[in-house]
Amino acid sequence: MDDLKKTILALLLLTPAVAWAEDPDLAAIAAKGGCPGCDLNLTEMRNAHLPGADFDGAQLRETDLKGAALAGAHFVRADLKRAEMERADVTGADFTRASMQGADLEKASAAKAVFVNADLRWVDFAETEMSGADLSGADLRNAHLRRANLNQANLSGAKLDDSDMERVKAEGADFSGTRLRYADMDRIRAHGADFSDADLSSTSLASADLSGANLRGADLTSAHLRRTNLSGADLTGVEGLTKRRLDRACGDAATKLPEGFSLKPCGAEPAD
Repeated sequence: MDDLKKTILALLLLTPAVAWAEDPDLAAIAAKGGCPGCDLNLTEMRNAHLPGADFDGAQLRETDLKGAALAGAHFVRADLKRAEMERADVTGADFTRASMQGADLEKASAAKAVFVNADLRWVDFAETEMSGADLSGADLRNAHLRRANLNQANLSGAKLDDSDMERVKAEGADFSGTRLRYADMDRIRAHGADFSDADLSSTSLASADLSGANLRGADLTSAHLRRTNLSGADLTGVEGLTKRRLDRACGDAATKLPEGFSLKPCGAEPAD
């Protein structure tokens, strides 16, 4: 028996200990104004009240931040992979270069938040308020943005390949130089948006409102344009456009088209 006990003890000593994350002291974090660089992975922070807190460089993987009040908080270079942030208030928060793959921000308030060069692949932004947000250079491939509000947002140079942007509000938004290959943009409302030099190849824009939009130099190769409203839009220098595809869209006298192309007026039935 003594030998057996010694063997078991030896095995226990050789087995690496598992480090379990404890729920953080939110009062202490609030008093310190945040917790930059802290390991907060897998912790419970639901409904935390930490506006303006500093979490720059913090580890927040799979952390529960549902309903948290984090307006103006800093998450620069933070790791928020698969973090739960539904209905959180991150208005004006800074997520520059943050790693947020698979994070859930459904119905969150993120107006004027900064996501510059952030990794937002597979992020859920469904029905999220993001008006005036800065997502320039961000990686949003396969992101879910259905019914999000992106009015006046900056998405210049971002990657939105294969993203779901159906019924998004994007009036006056900046998509210049953005990659939108195979994105679902059906019924998007992008009046006055800037798509100059954007890659819209194989993008679905069925029943989209692109009235007054700037599409100069954009790539529309194989783009789906059925019932797309191009009234007043500027399509000067677009690439990949074909007469057959454009025949399914509509416009008006103010629409600027490449030489040799024409559009039926909006309200007319699309060609079969």
